[in-house]
Amino acid sequence: MGAGHTHPMYVHGHSPVHHLAPEVKIAASVLFTIVVVATPRELLPAFGAYALIVAVLAVLARVPAGWLARRSLIELPFVATAALLPFFAAGPTTTVLGLSVAVEGLWAGWNILVKGTLGVLIALLLAATTPARDVLIGLDRLRTPQAITQIALFMLRYLDVLADEARRMRIARLSRLDDPRFLWQLTGFAAGLGTLFLRAFERGERVFLAMRSRGYTGRLPAALHEGSLATARQWAAGAAVPVLAAAILLVGRSTL
Repeated sequence: MGAGHTHPMYVHGHSPVHHLAPEVKIAASVLFTIVVVATPRELLPAFGAYALIVAVLAVLARVPAGWLARRSLIELPFVATAALLPFFAAGPTTTVLGLSVAVEGLWAGWNILVKGTLGVLIALLLAATTPARDVLIGLDRLRTPQAITQIALFMLRYLDVLADEARRMRIARLSRLDDPRFLWQLTGFAAGLGTLFLRAFERGERVFLAMRSRGYTGRLPAALHEGSLATARQWAAGAAVPVLAAAILLVGRSTL
């Protein structure tokens, strides 16, 4: 039951960002992302200022730039889409590096690229400075529907259990000389998945009944809410990020 309190994305540290209450970091990240998405694509200086804010946060959190760069590769499909848009969009064209591209496609590609990158980076900073368990606690404190937080909490705690169950099933299959590697051998693999699902379902039923017999009411334990509650100073520090971003947006809009 102790598994899952951290996750591979978490970067252990004792920075000021690490010490902020999780609900503060979640709210600040979501509001900052909303401001970024609401920014007109033509407002180029604003995006530069947003990138500077993210860079300052990364320095304060002591998250290495290389770590962020490697994890941000997850957005490569969006980068590919943004790179192709100038060649397929309609409308007036211009020449870039000797290639004829659509102006509207350039703007659309830039819009996807810059907003997606900033959103991914701020999400990575949240994941790097907040253990998965604390993220769920923060969501619960922000009044996220209980069904969502409860499902995520149990998934987090029992994912390692299911992975270990799958590993044991694979070892048992291999000990019986069944090692599906080709398309025509996938029947055994599919049967194994079905068996794993049934075992997980039955285990979940047993765990649920055991928890109900111990007084589980469908909410996170009250003990999870004790300690590390956000103070007024922490809320003020967290609000500085979206407020600064909103100020940049308003100033930029006034200059358009």
